[in-house]
Amino acid sequence: MFDILIKNGTLVDGTGSEPLGGDVAVNDGRIVDVGGSITGQARRTIDADGAIVTPGWVDVHTHYDGQVSWDSEMAPSSHNGVTTVVMGNCGVGFAPSAPGNEKALIELMEGVEDIPGAALHEGMDWGSWETFPEYMDYIGEREYTLDVGAQIAHGAVRYYAMGERGRLNEDATAEDVEAMGAIVAEAIDAGAVGFSTSRTIGHRALWGEPVPGTFAADEELLAIARHMAPLKKGVFEMIPAGTVGELKALGGEKTTQQLEHELMRRFSIESGRPVTFTLVQSPDYDPNLWREILQMTAEANAGGAQMFPQVSSRPIGFLTGLSAYHAFMRKPTYIEKLADLPLAERVVAMREPSMKETLLAESDVRPEAPGSMENVYGLFKRAAAVMYPLGNPVNLEPTIDDTLGARAAASDRDPLEYLYDFMLEDGGTRFASLSTVDVPDRMNVLREMLIDENTVTGLSDAGAHVTLICDGTMPTTQLTYWSRDRKADGLPLEFIVNKQTGRNAALYGFDDRGTLEVGKRADINVIDHANLTVDAPVAHHDLPAGGTRLMQPVSGYLATLCNGVVTRDHDADTGERPGRLVRS
Repeated sequence: MFDILIKNGTLVDGTGSEPLGGDVAVNDGRIVDVGGSITGQARRTIDADGAIVTPGWVDVHTHYDGQVSWDSEMAPSSHNGVTTVVMGNCGVGFAPSAPGNEKALIELMEGVEDIPGAALHEGMDWGSWETFPEYMDYIGEREYTLDVGAQIAHGAVRYYAMGERGRLNEDATAEDVEAMGAIVAEAIDAGAVGFSTSRTIGHRALWGEPVPGTFAADEELLAIARHMAPLKKGVFEMIPAGTVGELKALGGEKTTQQLEHELMRRFSIESGRPVTFTLVQSPDYDPNLWREILQMTAEANAGGAQMFPQVSSRPIGFLTGLSAYHAFMRKPTYIEKLADLPLAERVVAMREPSMKETLLAESDVRPEAPGSMENVYGLFKRAAAVMYPLGNPVNLEPTIDDTLGARAAASDRDPLEYLYDFMLEDGGTRFASLSTVDVPDRMNVLREMLIDENTVTGLSDAGAHVTLICDGTMPTTQLTYWSRDRKADGLPLEFIVNKQTGRNAALYGFDDRGTLEVGKRADINVIDHANLTVDAPVAHHDLPAGGTRLMQPVSGYLATLCNGVVTRDHDADTGERPGRLVRS
């Protein structure tokens, strides 16, 4: 008798092969038969007629490093068909952590990834670990809806090995470098699935300090590569300098993307390990620089490197609304009289003509912390005209006529004043997104990136930027947009599924999952592909210490299985927690 039998689905098996009709049988957490019509009894039968059956998504760029302490559901990833996540990206994490280092690591995570410091202080079990192997053991004792892989982050390593000198990005001595290499090797040996670093000055702690390791000498990273080499496991993940632009206001990046690429190539060659790095169309450089980086990657891989640019499936959008950051939040009157009011009362107060006049006229008070994401209020003021309202479902191909600026012009109004009124609609629950006004062109660029043979997909940042970016739905939008909703030159369903299952699993050496094959883990999605939807964000006040996070409602996942256990049933949490720590 089978534990679960999935019948009559369209199997998209994660290998890139064309979809085929058939069944999948599961026993003891493994796929025991797949394809054709499978006969036999089952404790549970799932009718997949009219649905697609895929492997569970493997999301390689998340930031659940704190959330694993307080949340077993692992939303939003679990809502989006993800069955394996990799956290510890961008050089920020919480282990190793010497006693007394907690505050600095929290402020680093809060500044870089916009996770509320109060939630991290209150929600995490500080004192339960010091070394990275102890952190792994802590996670290993917990249960989740999905499997969790952890990378060791350069920022935490440098602070642990060098103390304040490391946190403040002073040069490492030979002894420091050796100590860091040993710490990383210990972590990889204990099961860390990779090592991550950030090299962009745009990533800063709450009080403005760049991530430890931002300016590390090449030899510091290459020494870590040599420590990883004999272990023959683990991935190197990096945010290169220049990824998010030249950042002249912060003094400008200290090196070029081409030099960063050469450093990563050397890391891969010397470590023998795969390297994955963020690749976007940077706003401040040659608009075709990304093509040059892809060509350099192809040449490097032909020469023996293993380099995998990590690309997104849609433009990363900054969100604004009354439950998020917005253009009026640093007005003295807003801070004094409105900020702490319940949403409904705040909306009533802001609808008063005198209050509106005051908030539009007042000067702003800058946040005390220079690295706080609250500073984005200024960007929203400047960019009000080019923001897009988010509807249900979210339109991923808006035009310039859809912007708030175009709507304001049609009624002869100022864009900022129009944004003010827009945020009060529907009881203050409306959100707008800043991506860029050339979204169609951006989508064409992303398509070219996606189809490149060397790229992998990621950059969902799930668990991070909880009131600014809502990209944890990227696995779902990747599926719906590129294989169903793209108005022209969409991509084959089997290609998109492979890109976020088998391919990502192979990158991290998760060779027991990622495809629908006999013997593989039963990490499976049953999806109503025709009706799969992602709606506009909704504010939830469920973080520790009452913190707010934005999540987009998703519908169309008929079932999600992790390790052969149904964790989501018709978009609802079943309460089952079969997910565990996955070690390299």
